[in-house]
Amino acid sequence: MDVLENLKYRFKHAGIVEKLIYINLAVFLLAFITNTFGFLFQSKTNFVVEWLALPANFNDFLIKPWTIITYGFLHTSFLHILLNLIALFYIGHLFQQYFTPKQLLSFYLLGTLFGGIIFVGSYNFFPALQNVAHNSVLLGASAGISAIFIGIATYIPNYELKFPLIGFVKLWVLACIWIAVDIIQIPAGNAGGHLAHLGGALFGFFYVRSASNKELDVFNSLKKVFTKKEKKLKTVYKSGNKTPKSNVNKTKNQQEIDTILDKISKSGYDTLSKDEKEFLFKQGKN
Repeated sequence: MDVLENLKYRFKHAGIVEKLIYINLAVFLLAFITNTFGFLFQSKTNFVVEWLALPANFNDFLIKPWTIITYGFLHTSFLHILLNLIALFYIGHLFQQYFTPKQLLSFYLLGTLFGGIIFVGSYNFFPALQNVAHNSVLLGASAGISAIFIGIATYIPNYELKFPLIGFVKLWVLACIWIAVDIIQIPAGNAGGHLAHLGGALFGFFYVRSASNKELDVFNSLKKVFTKKEKKLKTVYKSGNKTPKSNVNKTKNQQEIDTILDKISKSGYDTLSKDEKEFLFKQGKN
């Protein structure tokens, strides 16, 4: 009971990335155990895979519509889940530096959903895949992870990661390699899986592109708020030849505010220095 309570406590207080990892591991262990018992009792059906994997055949999908999401938490290969969870851990924590945990979960689930739609659609549209649709299924977290990775790479394309023996590599370069690997492997095998990954990647790209425009409007609105506050500070002077001190300070303050807000819109609030954050806070109170 202590072990179970400890696991419950860890899960309850874990971040969203860790929770996704725990769920994937739990489903993997369940699939592994049922597969082991299936082998011992000579059963050819693993009910966990049967009920959670996404079937390519459209009629089979209609019977099990929940699989369009559940496949994203199912793995049957140790290497498969290991690589996916390592990628989720590092990419997920990078994502959370610029987005909220709720947004990360949305990217994971919607990327999984979109990847599943592309998977089923591909097997019922492309002639090369139609003949094998009846015995093909999709499983794995790759589509959701692709949505997260391409999403953050679209948001901060020039962010650099350091690799041993290689040096610094920009995210947009890694994103291109990520997508190219799936495109190249489509004819080699598991075409539906690679198309699903691309589906998740497309969701991440277009979602961030559309959201970025709205975010830009937010910062423009924020600028207007500060500008309006500054405009309210009016002083009347008898002589028009002198430049009032308050006007000089106002201009300098406004220029610094604009610079800081531009920096936030490009790189995020966390990139501000302590002095910049304090300055922005004081100006907001004025």
